[in-house]
Amino acid sequence: MRLPEEYAKYLALGAEIAATLLIPIGLGYLADKFLDSSPNGILIGAISGIFIFFILIFKIANSDGGNDRKK
Repeated sequence: MRLPEEYAKYLALGAEIAATLLIPIGLGYLADKFLDSSPNGILIGAISGIFIFFILIFKIANSDGGNDRKK
């Protein structure tokens, strides 16, 4: 059985990934409402969110998670 600390680690990772995508899209939506430029803000927000998402995934993949691995 997994410890609560492990669940918290994965829950934080999921929240970080969700926020990486949702915040730029939400800001794009608000920009569309404010500037009345319907699809442009959401498209820019989605593209930037996906770009930031891939940066986050590569950062996670390259980190060792605190484990000491000898090559």
